[in-house]
Formats: sequence, structure tokens, C-alpha cells
Amino acid sequence: METNAFSPCRRDFSPDAFLPDRVETSTPQPHPPEQTDPMETNPSSPIRRSACGVCLAAALLASPLQAMSAASTDTQGQGATLHAEFAYDPAQRRLRVDYRVRNTGDAPLAVFDRGDRHAVASGRQRAGAVGAPAWKDVGDGAIELSHLAQPLPRPAPVSPPTPLALKLAPGAQAAGSFEFALPGELEPKRIRWCLGVAAFELDQLDMPQRYGEVEVWRASFALAQTQQRLCTPWFDPVRSRFAS
Repeated sequence: METNAFSPCRRDFSPDAFLPDRVETSTPQPHPPEQTDPMETNPSSPIRRSACGVCLAAALLASPLQAMSAASTDTQGQGATLHAEFAYDPAQRRLRVDYRVRNTGDAPLAVFDRGDRHAVASGRQRAGAVGAPAWKDVGDGAIELSHLAQPLPRPAPVSPPTPLALKLAPGAQAAGSFEFALPGELEPKRIRWCLGVAAFELDQLDMPQRYGEVEVWRASFALAQTQQRLCTPWFDPVRSRFAS
């Protein structure tokens, strides 16, 4: 498409851009008044701006942007279910996980997706928010992400990473999300995520704190040995689907 100084799709929006390329002078001739077009007489007219906005929007839509691939899955556990949706952006090499965990039992659950006390105290994590996932390369192009209660490191650090757990009442559900950027040049063939849950025992959890509608408790390191792992099937980022 050819454009001129007065085209609504001209992409140069500087004030000089709306001047004609050359000015010719001639003897003025009287003529009757005629209806003028605000797009021609006023470069800053809202009509002109709107037309240019439409052109720019069309240009952006025509750009070859790479869409994120997504798939969802459901995992059944003992007294709990996990629904997870994976959306992988190959251009950014970033995985987004949106999830819902539901307590299907008749007793409260501890859900270990709120990080640890050291991460909160050091400012790496906002109190009450979903923590960053741990990850490990399990070989053969497979990456496992997890939110689990971790055991006490040996030797024990001065500020131990004490697990934090969300309290989930019977019949209730909690939703969360997180993103994970693949490190380095890693190109995984398979990705999965595991979430730790455990029976809520008062002798194993204390120091509750409320953040809005979320109640977070400090958990014992011993729960790292007894927690239940709710793991998604393996996700293929190339085909954007979970293994059956």
C-alpha cells in the first residue's frame, strides 16, 4: 500500500510527518467554502488518531508471534486431587503452571506450596505467596519441578529452610500459579511437577499466620518423610500434551 503525508496509516507520528513533501505557491483564487475533512485539516484529530491506531493494531496482529502451547491434567491422590494446566512458551523458554488442589477427605490437609521461612526472611519470597519451585534434572532430557517439604539439611544451617504449609479444610480447594524459566541452554524433552500434601497434625505444625484468605503454618521437617506426592504425568513441551 502506498502512503502519503496525509495517509491515516502513515507510521511516522512526528509533527513534521504530516506536512507535504513540498510546498507550491500560486496566486490565491477566491472559491466558495466547502466541507472539510478533519483527517486532512487536523493531523491531531481524534478521527485520525483512531484510524492510525487501527492500522497499528492490524500490523501487530499480523506479526509472527509464537503462541504458548497449553495442556491440562488431573491427578488423584489419597484424600486430595490436583488439577494442573501447563503453558509452555518456546520463544521465552518459560513454563507457566496454573493449578487447583482440592481436599476430598474428611480431615484438614497441609499443602507445601508456600516455600520456606528462610526464603521469606531473606526477602526472596513474599510471605503467604506460592514459592518458587525446586527443580532437578532426572536424566534423559527429563526435568522435575516440585513444591515439597524438604528435610533438614546436614549440617544444619544457621537459618534453616523450615517448610511452610497452607492449611486446607475438608472439601475446600486452593488455587495457585507459578512460572519457571529453563536455566541455561537446557532443552527438556519432558517436564513434570510434584506437589506435597500431608495430614494436618497439630503436633507437626505451629505458628499460624493469615494472609488474606490464606492461612500458612510452620511445618516440621519430619513431614518431608511422610508427605504424599501428587505428581502430574510427564508433559511434552514440543507436542504440548501430557503422557497418557
